[in-house]
Amino acid sequence: MANPYDKARELSIAIKESQEYRDYIEAKERAAQDQELVAALNDYQEKQFDMQKKTMLGEDVGQEMMQQMQNLYQILARDPAAAAYLQAQIRFTMMVNEVYRHLAEVLKM
Repeated sequence: MANPYDKARELSIAIKESQEYRDYIEAKERAAQDQELVAALNDYQEKQFDMQKKTMLGEDVGQEMMQQMQNLYQILARDPAAAAYLQAQIRFTMMVNEVYRHLAEVLKM
């Protein structure tokens, strides 16, 4: 029988070797060269987290907040480094979410 700890280590190595992870790290490092961009991305992600938290708590996000997020995304997407970072982050997050989905399925969560 397979040892779950060994498999977890194998999974962590596979994630670190994945194209999604490598692209994400590369885009993050490129974006980190511009402190203004880092601040804008951090602000966007903070607001995005806030919106997700409200949604999870069943609170109304509101049209204004959604419009603000869309506007911020459009502004960031004009910067090639920011656009690359956001796209890489989305792809990496999707991969990690898929891993979590498989774990939750097995664990009946």
